[in-house]
Amino acid sequence: MGGQTGYTIRQAAYDLCKLRGHGLLVKPDRSRRYQVPPPAPPAARTIAALLTLRDQVIGPILAGVRSPRLGRKPAHWTAVDRDYETLRIGM
Repeated sequence: MGGQTGYTIRQAAYDLCKLRGHGLLVKPDRSRRYQVPPPAPPAARTIAALLTLRDQVIGPILAGVRSPRLGRKPAHWTAVDRDYETLRIGM
C-alpha cells in the first residue's frame, strides 16, 4: 500500500495473523496468497461485517470524539449541526 494511507506492512501482517488465528483465512502451502476457507459464507460474512464496522461505524465515532479544532463557530447553525454538536459533547 506504500504507506500512503498510514496502514503499514506491520499492521497488515498483524491483521492477517489475527484473521488466520480466528480461522477466517487460510494460506495454502507454498503460496503467498490467502484464501477464505471452504465453508466460505460464514467467514466471508464475518470479514465483510468487520470491514463495514471499521469503515462506517468505528471510524466516524473516533473522528467525532477527538477534540474539536479551535476556531470560530459557524454563524448559522442548521438542525443537523446542533444535533451533531450535542451528540459529540454527550460522548
